[in-house]
Amino acid sequence: MKIFALALCLLFVACGTPDSGSETATAALTMVSDTAPPKPVPAPAAAPPKDSFVDAPSVPGYQYLTGRFDPARHSDFVPVAARYTDGDPYLLHRETYAAFEAMHAAAMTAGIELIMVSATRNFDRQKQIWEAKWNGRRKIENGKRANVAYPDPTDRARAILRYSSMPGTSRHHWGTDIDLNALNNEFFDDGEGKKIHVWLTENGPTFGFCQPYSPKGEARPNGYEEERWHWSYLPLATRLTDYATTALGDDDISGFDGAEAAAGIGILENYVLGISRECL
Repeated sequence: MKIFALALCLLFVACGTPDSGSETATAALTMVSDTAPPKPVPAPAAAPPKDSFVDAPSVPGYQYLTGRFDPARHSDFVPVAARYTDGDPYLLHRETYAAFEAMHAAAMTAGIELIMVSATRNFDRQKQIWEAKWNGRRKIENGKRANVAYPDPTDRARAILRYSSMPGTSRHHWGTDIDLNALNNEFFDDGEGKKIHVWLTENGPTFGFCQPYSPKGEARPNGYEEERWHWSYLPLATRLTDYATTALGDDDISGFDGAEAAAGIGILENYVLGISRECL
């Protein structure tokens, strides 16, 4: 766990302020003779939390995983240019954004326009979406009001979870995942939509992107329904997925209406980890 947390610190250029630990880093890189024993490296005066990802503002790993931070105030998140979007303002982790820009340019040369229709959503935004469906203010995908059609909390949660994540469990919290062009699978069945999905399937991996919610079946029996629009930047997301297996538990998912259903449906194993094997 400590080794993996340190790797995450390095991945997100994390530990401390830009100048903290500079003497330590210098000492660690100092060459020593073959005969002289290596000098011990002193610990930083103020070590960050073992699961810290960022430098300023400091966001512990658990908060990052569960989206309990403001990406607009996070040093690793950047706004998406309007030319790439449906008009709404979006934020992404800067590494995801750079990869998307490269993929977008390549797609344009093939006559494909990738339009971002959703990106980072923190805990509070996901809570708004979830509770609107949970309490019947917003119909779910089968046209029903979940609070009427599914009075049992477990049944209601499973119905909403076909396409919407519980707050604290969404990959959209991480700044690694984007939704492209349309939010319904039928759009990608034929015509321009099919052309887009075929191109993404063939070329997305070149830029680090994978479709985490592939068709349900023997290879992926659990989790959300297929989402052809949802693409994840794996160089960051796989590390966070791995980290979630040790840092999160079903009992950690809380703070919203319906959270009591999380443990009963195995939210971590069946949904957070219920992704395509190609995206693990």
